[in-house]
Amino acid sequence: MGGDEFTISLPDQNELIFIEDIAKKIIQKLSDPFLLGGETIYISASIGITIYPRDANDLADLIKHADQAMYAAKDNGRNRFSYFTPSLQTAAIARLRLSNELRAAVNEQHLQVYFQPIIELETGMIKKAEALIRWKHAQHGFISPAEFIPIAESSGLIHQIGEWVFKQSVHWVSQWRQSVHPDFQISVNQSPAEFQNDQGRYTQWIHYLHQCNLPGQAIAMEITEGLLLDANSKVASQLLEFRDAGIQVSIDDFGTGYSSLSYLKKFDIDYLKIDRSFISNLCEASSDYALCEAIIMMAHKLGLKVVAEGVETSEQATLLRTAKCDYVQGYLYSRPLPPEEFNRFLLSGST
Repeated sequence: MGGDEFTISLPDQNELIFIEDIAKKIIQKLSDPFLLGGETIYISASIGITIYPRDANDLADLIKHADQAMYAAKDNGRNRFSYFTPSLQTAAIARLRLSNELRAAVNEQHLQVYFQPIIELETGMIKKAEALIRWKHAQHGFISPAEFIPIAESSGLIHQIGEWVFKQSVHWVSQWRQSVHPDFQISVNQSPAEFQNDQGRYTQWIHYLHQCNLPGQAIAMEITEGLLLDANSKVASQLLEFRDAGIQVSIDDFGTGYSSLSYLKKFDIDYLKIDRSFISNLCEASSDYALCEAIIMMAHKLGLKVVAEGVETSEQATLLRTAKCDYVQGYLYSRPLPPEEFNRFLLSGST
């Protein structure tokens, strides 16, 4: 059905147990390592299962429903199978509607960039901020980024959104380097979909910074751990291009899901952002505090700075200061703000 999609027809199968056995065998066989060009390659399979005539009466609907079930298997962690259910179709219709509305919102410039301050703990100064995309839907109010960003990634809209967020960030950081601090920096999140398919746009971004008379240090790129763990030569060369341009790189949500730390030595990383899940229950005797302290100590030994996300209480801030964390951000200091409001916040000297 496509470059990496296949359809299997199983006629005269009336017992689900036999269908599941076949699905499990396919997943098991595809999980075995493949040797390609002297390299060991690992892949996985996500399988969607639909049944005639229970789920549909014609081939087109059967394949469409199997596709929806396959994406459910992917969303549940990949390397597994999932059956089609009517609720999947309802969710698919809602997702399609939201995708169409998101496309209209992007084209009509209804998205907004908000900024959240990043505070230097030692001095209390605000010399950094994170750019965050927000979508206020006409009927449903604010839509969570966790809901619409995956749709933007799968539809390809993420590239258009990312381009706009970058240029908005450049516009505002230029102002704040004049009015707040000459070294002011804005962090811009990059999804793996953007990073792995840049097609030269990061080179264009670097040129754009130069055109605006800004150094690379004015922008920091926030990427995920997973992107570095699976980094190919293209990702590595892109990180080198950032380094040569003076653009700093931050690892977002550090400590969630991956245990390999070799990439911290392999790549030129500048910041680690401790995930908010370690901060939410932070107290002096907690294992979370021990983990935060260990991450901070390790980062400093490697010459990296540390940002703690999701700081909401004075106790959390005090403990992070004791652990020698470099920067903090969270609702204790400010929620994300529209640019004009954030500008007033900066000029008022609030922390």
